[in-house]
Amino acid sequence: MKKKKKKKKKKKKKKKKKKKKKKKMMMEEEDEEVNFVMKNGEPNVAGETVDEVQGVRVAIAGEGKSDEAPRPAGARDSKAEEEEMHRLAKELGRERGLPPEEAAKILYKHMSEDKPHNRGWYRMNAIRGLTGGKKLIPKVMSAFQDVYERVQLPEEERPSQDTISNNVDHSKGGRHPVVQFTAAAVAVMENEGKVRLGIKRTGLLDVPVTVRVETINGTAVSGEDYKPFNGLVEFKKKETLREIWIEIVDDFEWEPDEFFFAKLKVETDDGCVLGPVSICEVTIINDDEPGTLAFSKPSFVIKETGLKALIPVVRLGGADGHVSVRWSTKDITALEGKDYQGKEGLLEFDNQETTKNIIIPLFESNKEERDESFSIELGETDGGATLGKISKTIVTIVNDEEFNGLVSRILNMTKANLDALELQKTTYMQQFIEAMNVNGGDIESATFLDYILHFLTFFWKILFAFIPPAQYFGGWPAFIISLAVIGLMTAIIGDLAGIFGCLIGLEDAITAITLVALGTSMPDTFASKTAAVMEKTADSSVGNVNGSNSVNVFLGLGLPWLLASIYHEVKGGSFMVPADSLGFSVVLYSIAAVIALTTLVVRRNIPSIGGELGGPKVPKIISSALFVTLWVLYILFSALQAKGVISIQIGASSGKE
Repeated sequence: MKKKKKKKKKKKKKKKKKKKKKKKMMMEEEDEEVNFVMKNGEPNVAGETVDEVQGVRVAIAGEGKSDEAPRPAGARDSKAEEEEMHRLAKELGRERGLPPEEAAKILYKHMSEDKPHNRGWYRMNAIRGLTGGKKLIPKVMSAFQDVYERVQLPEEERPSQDTISNNVDHSKGGRHPVVQFTAAAVAVMENEGKVRLGIKRTGLLDVPVTVRVETINGTAVSGEDYKPFNGLVEFKKKETLREIWIEIVDDFEWEPDEFFFAKLKVETDDGCVLGPVSICEVTIINDDEPGTLAFSKPSFVIKETGLKALIPVVRLGGADGHVSVRWSTKDITALEGKDYQGKEGLLEFDNQETTKNIIIPLFESNKEERDESFSIELGETDGGATLGKISKTIVTIVNDEEFNGLVSRILNMTKANLDALELQKTTYMQQFIEAMNVNGGDIESATFLDYILHFLTFFWKILFAFIPPAQYFGGWPAFIISLAVIGLMTAIIGDLAGIFGCLIGLEDAITAITLVALGTSMPDTFASKTAAVMEKTADSSVGNVNGSNSVNVFLGLGLPWLLASIYHEVKGGSFMVPADSLGFSVVLYSIAAVIALTTLVVRRNIPSIGGELGGPKVPKIISSALFVTLWVLYILFSALQAKGVISIQIGASSGKE
């Protein structure tokens, strides 16, 4: 019996193995089909190309099914989001003078604004802003606002870094003029009598700029080997290149090659900054040969965080005339097009120039990789120059551990900020800490207005902190108790508004459309403004107010009327509400609504305005003034009707039993 049982078990195991193999074969075939569709970009069974199917695994040909459910509209792939965060963290890490804490705040704000949010999120952010609470969108310090604005731009629209020193944009996005020498070193023959130094300007070009140039002794002595220079160089608006001439003393005595320096200085308060080549070395030589061209070193080590690799080529044994040399790159472990941009190019030296750089752009990688290298080789020369001993060099791209550590800190702080604002993870302790502290504890970012609003609403913040956190029991206790508190607050606000209106002689209708309506709509107004600025479609800005008004009408009025109708029906009576001036108010509101909607249609169909939101300043002001005027007129005529100053009856009135 035992042997039979063992045989049966073995048969079952074999069957299971066969089934697993079949499943594996089917999965591999399906994957091959999917890969084929993805590589060729052919339509799937639904008639969509691979590019059109976002967030869904491509349908298997012949079945029309997908393995994953579609993502919500506007949702981003988590992997793509992680790569975007890593890329931006690296970009922010290169900003000189930007603390990691502020970099994390900028990154968090960018990632938060790039995500789709529902109406509740915008409303909650508005409420926190009105009560001095912790903002869902952090405030960036004004000193770093330009960095945040640059990050917000699409990658192709961000200002390029033409002037690089330690990979820093000295012009700060084109806001400052940058002045530097055109070459780091030049040479001149002693019998030439003078040497030309080129000075160029980049960055901001719309303002005049003045810099000082002065000479400094090296082995060459001023007065004996050259005449000292100390003067101002002025750039006019849009002027990008100037030159100065320094006289050389020919003493008819043999001397070894000598050198001195020319240095740039900024002495005026015109916002000008110096570029990386602010000192130029001038060599006085005794021959008139075009010289030899070679690399300064047989190998270079470049950190991967650099945007470009600058590989110097030197001109030795003469600097007469214009010469050039062709160069080419060759992959070793680094791949051209993936790790760097190379292939080949032409490097030119003007007369007397002795040092020039081959510039190799480097590509960023979000993955930690081992050190990679490629070679650069000098080739055909022109102008009489020859190749020197070091005509080939190896460039090694290495990991920057210090920079990677900074990027990791920025990413960790950003993720911590994101986690801290996930409402489903808050606790009672966190709720009370945020309620008791201005700006939720972020005191450094708190403004004077935050302190005022915090102290004015302190009692209510502590009271509402007793509502259970959303993480308890699926959020049901928070939902039920929040509704109860909302009902209680509505009753209190309604009674207080009625009493206040009675004290100052306002009709209930006027109180309702002014004090009560304005108070309940304030959060929606701020939420709609935030949504209009952040969202691409601004759908939430429309839904905020409409949703609030719908709840007020259908739930705030409909539910009590429903209960009253049921009660009176059970008692054998009926429940009726007097119309009073309701008909007049509805007609007046409808007229204002038609004018407002017509304005939006006109704004959309006139190209010069731009659309329903934004656009040129004058049309924006006119549209805003029109909408405010409609609101004021609605309140004015409604108040006059309620006071009996004007009497327009629309529809039948009824009594109340």
